[in-house]
Formats: sequence, C-alpha cells, structure tokens
Amino acid sequence: MKGYGLLQVYTGDGKGKTTAALGVALRAAGRGAKTVMLSFLKDDPSYGEAMVAQYLPNFTLRQVGRDAFVNFHNPDPADLKMVRDGWEEAKRIINEAATDLLILDELNIVLATDMLPKQEVIQFLKEYKGKTEIIITGRSAPKELIAIADLVTEMQEIKHYFHKGVSSRDGIDH
Repeated sequence: MKGYGLLQVYTGDGKGKTTAALGVALRAAGRGAKTVMLSFLKDDPSYGEAMVAQYLPNFTLRQVGRDAFVNFHNPDPADLKMVRDGWEEAKRIINEAATDLLILDELNIVLATDMLPKQEVIQFLKEYKGKTEIIITGRSAPKELIAIADLVTEMQEIKHYFHKGVSSRDGIDH
C-alpha cells in the first residue's frame, strides 16, 4: 500500500501494546490492506484476536509459540526453535513483500531476553525497512530497536485493576 514501510515499536510495562497493534490492523483492513500478525510466545486459541482473525478481511494471525510458561533465564529448546521459526517466517514475509502490515507481537521480549540474537534482527530490519509496515510489540524493547524505529510508543502503567484482584477478562485483556 502507498505510504507503508515504517517501523513502529509499542513497548513499556503498561497494558495495551498488542491492543494498539490490533487497532492499526483494524484500520488497515478498512483500507483494504493485507495484515499478517505473528504472535511470539503465544499459542492459545482462546485469545480474542485468535478467535476473531477469521472474520477480519485480509488478516492472518499465527501464534508462533506454545501454550506454556517460558523461562526466559533458561528457555526450553522447543521455545527457542519456535521463536527462530517465527523469525524466519517474518523474514520471508518481509523479503517477499507478502503483506502490507506485519505485526510481530511480543518480539521485544524475545530480543530483550536473547532468545534471538538482537544484532541479527536489528541488522535485517535496517536493511529491509521501507518495504512493509512493521509493528513490534512487547515489554523491554531494546535500545538498538528503538534507535532504528520511526515511531516508538511506551505504554506506562499508572494504575491497573489487577492490583485490586481483578483477573484477566475475556474480550478485554486477552
């Protein structure tokens, strides 16, 4: 699509990073743009975005993780393989210009915890930036990623109902 090709990063410890990316996907769908979302570290078909993906025109969501706790200090080889496979798919999508908008959900935490080599990802994005609009979400965006991004939004938690004991709610939190 005309005018696409920037790199956006949504980070911070506040709620709303994935939600913001999905809002852009909704707008893109309204304009006829094709969106692919790769959700790293997630494999739960009960997430609202996974349930609605089939109804949003030109929107494809793939969860490239498993439905299990990820130990970031000592990741399971299965998690590392899924992260690598997801990144290889992302590179293929970017190289082939297979979509207008690519959302790499939770890639920030993957990079921050060295589940993928930061420099490899940063170098690739620097070389291929400008072909596909890319949104990267997740806590702890590395400073190297922030440096090459065109837009960075930090979600800051000021107050959260979880601290009052309110559990994650279907359709609101996931």
